[in-house]
Amino acid sequence: MLAFRYISFHYLKYFSVILIALVMFLVGFDYMENADTLSSSANLVLIYLVYKAFFAIDMLLPLSLIFGMISTKIFLIRSNALVSFYSLGYSRVDVLKPFVVVSTVIIVIFVSLHALPSFSRADEFSNNIRKNAAYLSPTRDLFFTYKDKYIYFSKMLPLQEKAEDVRVFSIKENKLKEVVMAKAATYRDEYWHIAEADIITKPDNMSFESPGIKVDHEKGLNILQGFRPKMLDQVYEGKVNFTITDAIDALFLLHDQNVDTRSIKGALYKIFVYPFFVPCLVVIIFFFVPISARFLNVSLFSFGAILATLLVWGILFMFIELSNNKTIPSEAGVIAPVIVLFLIALRQWRKYRLAT
Repeated sequence: MLAFRYISFHYLKYFSVILIALVMFLVGFDYMENADTLSSSANLVLIYLVYKAFFAIDMLLPLSLIFGMISTKIFLIRSNALVSFYSLGYSRVDVLKPFVVVSTVIIVIFVSLHALPSFSRADEFSNNIRKNAAYLSPTRDLFFTYKDKYIYFSKMLPLQEKAEDVRVFSIKENKLKEVVMAKAATYRDEYWHIAEADIITKPDNMSFESPGIKVDHEKGLNILQGFRPKMLDQVYEGKVNFTITDAIDALFLLHDQNVDTRSIKGALYKIFVYPFFVPCLVVIIFFFVPISARFLNVSLFSFGAILATLLVWGILFMFIELSNNKTIPSEAGVIAPVIVLFLIALRQWRKYRLAT
């Protein structure tokens, strides 16, 4: 227990220092690059920097956990604490456990933060502030299908949960049957509510003897049950930074609508699977480190471990982007690499556990 607390304390210390340094570097560099294009409002600039910090944490926290482990291991070697723990009867697996437990707990907290829109969509919000001086920009010319209907929104305002210039086209047997035209629709009580609309109905058979096109004026129409504005914005704009709730709801809602849900599955895999490459890589790197500086060029090892971490992270990030662009299946781009790392880490763990 003494070794666990001692190693955990230093691991958390190095992890915190590295994460703060990397986040400040990324945010500061971004601010210097985009300062001229930001609004003159101090409030908007502050909000922009906060969202950029959230985005930096989202991107750099897994790397910081691995760099923190490397730094802690080097500290234990230089201070001869590692040799002391082994002399007291602790095994290599016992020394490894604090790194695995702490990193896994932090990753679980990290995953749960993706339930918050301000964290999972931080990059989108910061870009909107830079371009439009508002963290949620209106979506224009949104055209999508739902069941047997085609829906068009000229402009959607996610923050106000409102759409303007709405058109709903009803199709029956591959023929246009009805068109609903309205100036606005508002999302409330799980429906898009249209206060007033003109309904244009086309007869089944167009002929000189058949009645002509019928136009009715209706009030109080409800359409698109369960399609929240943010879900519409994310799914049909092709964005991939979903919150956990939005992604799960969109996946279930669109499952039977013949809508491609690969990007949604990829977003869920990125949230729930991708971060767990960290404990796997921690285990793999840990067992390559000798117990004493006599058997190790510390500088060379640090360089090699950091380079290997960046290489693995870069490959994973590349696969995620390929999955987001639907170039490869998200199962192959996100799940498979993490499973490979897990199997390698499990082999290392079992090998040294049996050795002790």
